[in-house]
Amino acid sequence: MEFLELLWLGKPVWMWLSFLALVTMLMALDLGVLHRTQREIGVGESLILSAGYIGLGLAFGGWIWWYLGQTAGLNYITGFVIEKSLAMDNVFVIAMIFSYFAIPRLYQHRVLFWGILGVIVLRAIMIGMGTAIVSSFSWVLYLFAAFLIFTGIKMWLMAERSYDVGHAPVLKWLRSHFNVTDTLHGDRFWIRQTDHSAKARWYMTPLFMALVMIEVADLVFAVDSVPAIFAITTDPFIVYTSNIFAILGLRALYFALAAMVDRFHYLKYALALLLVFIGSKIFVADALGLAKIPPAVSLGITFAILATGVVFSLWKTRGATTLPH
Repeated sequence: MEFLELLWLGKPVWMWLSFLALVTMLMALDLGVLHRTQREIGVGESLILSAGYIGLGLAFGGWIWWYLGQTAGLNYITGFVIEKSLAMDNVFVIAMIFSYFAIPRLYQHRVLFWGILGVIVLRAIMIGMGTAIVSSFSWVLYLFAAFLIFTGIKMWLMAERSYDVGHAPVLKWLRSHFNVTDTLHGDRFWIRQTDHSAKARWYMTPLFMALVMIEVADLVFAVDSVPAIFAITTDPFIVYTSNIFAILGLRALYFALAAMVDRFHYLKYALALLLVFIGSKIFVADALGLAKIPPAVSLGITFAILATGVVFSLWKTRGATTLPH
């Protein structure tokens, strides 16, 4: 039992194991109980599941607040909100990927489920590397901050451009290095069939190509979101848990947002402002002679920026009709 009290990345081992056990239980419940059979997920079910995941994420934040204190709790909630918001931009890209490969709603949950598993591992690696770098070279936070400001400005300038799936370098690489089929074969990622020489070979299906594209898209978005949360706090436990809880609900939220993706067009501008704000916090704190901007202030400004983006988007697109994807 003494092993459970050992510190790993600043927190007792039992805290890490408890969190991973909770995530494993939620994934098992999702796949083994709620979605044991292949079926389409409607908007209503999507909203209910998303609300459940958001509730669990906030409840975990409440526990952190109680156990680790107010500052840790506010940092967790801020990180959770930022990651959830940035993930919404990811939803737009996922919708385009599914549309490009003509993946029916019946199979989309399977792709997203395995995509989330990959995200959990990738985020752990990226956050672990980020923690090691920041702890050894504190000045790297200024690079993160400058990168976020640059990314926010770039996002604002390119908000009107859409992601071109067909010309993505990753897709070109897959098609040039693997046998691929342009036809779906149910929910299978790989199939074995004969080629023109009557030799049996393994072929990658569009379902697996969509999965790879989604993983790569998340890796690209993580380059923004991971530095963003490190600008809030450098506590790896807060960084990782807020990231994962926000991402867990992304799969459930996707089916609701994908049906009304056009209603949130102007949210991209709010996300761009949010990245600039997060990146500038470190420089502003230095200019004011502060260790950092108070967590309550950061959380308040974050909510204000996002709420303005959502309300403005819904107002500008009022009267627009949205069809399920």
